[in-house]
Amino acid sequence: MGAFRDATVQSKYSFITNSAGALGVSFFFVLSGFVLTWVASPTDTMGQFWRRRFFKIFPNHATVWLVVVALLVVSGTKIMAGPAVVNLFLVNSWVPNLNNLLFAVNGVTWSLSAEIVFYLLFPFLILGIVKIRAEHLWYWAAGVAAVSLSVPLLSKAFMPDSPAFPGYDQFSWPQMWFVYQFPLVRCLEFVVGILFARIVLSGKWVPRISLAPALLLVSALFVVSLWLPQFWVFAAPYSFPLGLLVSAFATSDIAGRQTVLTRRPMVWLGEISYAFFLIHLNVLNQAQAAFKGEWMGYGTYDPTSWNTPEAVLFLLGCLGVSIFLAWLLYRFVEVPVMRRWSRPRTRRPVPAVEPGEVSASASTA
Repeated sequence: MGAFRDATVQSKYSFITNSAGALGVSFFFVLSGFVLTWVASPTDTMGQFWRRRFFKIFPNHATVWLVVVALLVVSGTKIMAGPAVVNLFLVNSWVPNLNNLLFAVNGVTWSLSAEIVFYLLFPFLILGIVKIRAEHLWYWAAGVAAVSLSVPLLSKAFMPDSPAFPGYDQFSWPQMWFVYQFPLVRCLEFVVGILFARIVLSGKWVPRISLAPALLLVSALFVVSLWLPQFWVFAAPYSFPLGLLVSAFATSDIAGRQTVLTRRPMVWLGEISYAFFLIHLNVLNQAQAAFKGEWMGYGTYDPTSWNTPEAVLFLLGCLGVSIFLAWLLYRFVEVPVMRRWSRPRTRRPVPAVEPGEVSASASTA
């Protein structure tokens, strides 16, 4: 957000957080495939699955979308109806259009737009993956992860070389979209998550792969990625190591071992994490604008920068505000909607009773 006045500090901060962001998105996609497979029921129908996903995702998103649109209107930012509607219906990453579609209104939802494709495909993907022989699941996970690493080569070979992607000279915008935003490409990480869930559920997990080595592998890969060409970092080299890490945590839970993620504060943060994801960028933008007495408007407010300690306090303050607003959204939108509409309402069956039982019940009442 340009909060650091020291250009060197800001440059290093941006460099590290961009790489961490790429890792975070990949983790989000792998975890999604793992969790949906973990909780899948053989009695579930496609309609029931899609219904739960809709009421989990859309009400929170629509609420934040309305608030952001209102803030943009107040700021005087011109809103193009087409891109705004595309963002509302979460199809903004489906076509390679940088300026008008991908980051319209709530820019972070481009990854959610990719997730919508995963949700549409999941009932069909799981039907095929459950047919893979258990002893072959590791090979499939490694193979799909390897395919994701070939994406930059495919992008360079088949996607146009122009226009350039803003701030980078290694690749064009279409190439960047194909590698990083195209839902069918990012679905490879989602499939890796599905395969690792099947590995654990099928009893083919290797017990020697505990939390420590899995976490060390992901950390080491992240450090190495800081020196790799950024185009390769965007191509999700993390999917296989992240699959190991998620599986290691899952098997640790099965064994009843306590980890930092089993503690109540971490569970609570997990519960509000989707709401936090939707809110955090808008909090940062509005907070930046507020310091100059302005309203949020992408690229239209005058950003503020501070010395390093003050900038850190600013970011921590935005973190706290984002967590609080995320809790409000979770508590008063997500939870009530999921309780009311995520499953079809059914009438409670009336138990059959004998005539004598009716008389006894009446006299007791």
